[in-house]
Amino acid sequence: MTPPRTLIVVAHPDLENSRITAQLTAAIKDVEHVTVHDLSASYPDRRIDAAREQQLLREHETIVLQFPWHWYSVPGVLKEWMDQVLSYGFAYGPGGDALHGKRLRLVISTGGPESSYAPEGYNRFTMAELLRPLEATAHLCGLEMEEPRVLHSAPRVTDEELAAHAGHYRELLLAVPVGVR
Repeated sequence: MTPPRTLIVVAHPDLENSRITAQLTAAIKDVEHVTVHDLSASYPDRRIDAAREQQLLREHETIVLQFPWHWYSVPGVLKEWMDQVLSYGFAYGPGGDALHGKRLRLVISTGGPESSYAPEGYNRFTMAELLRPLEATAHLCGLEMEEPRVLHSAPRVTDEELAAHAGHYRELLLAVPVGVR
């Protein structure tokens, strides 16, 4: 069985100086069916080539958005990408079915501990609640949203914990989803 082609959209404002996102990216960059796409490196001026990005999306069956959690949302470069690429007529609306049936996965790191993402926690809301806009986006675009992978307390994880998380991420990408041959 051949795994589906996977596009990893990495959205970090400074990947070179990132500990978490950089290690996660390094762990999966040599997986045969995976295309790693660093938005900040591709578009330092934030002028997104929507046609190029849409073609990349068409060429892959699974899309992974990999990013650090910023102000209860995605980093600015990913928001700009979404605004430009997930357009009417391509991702939704009449004729906008280019992404229908594809899989979407979120790979996120947060600064706070998991306990802070609870009704009684510091942030007052669960990650599932905070991720609702991305879930709604996936639904609008006809994407099948998979269970997000969240690494909490990113600044405080040990090197061993980070290596284990990166290893699990790699294993996830190497696995063949049910129903794929």
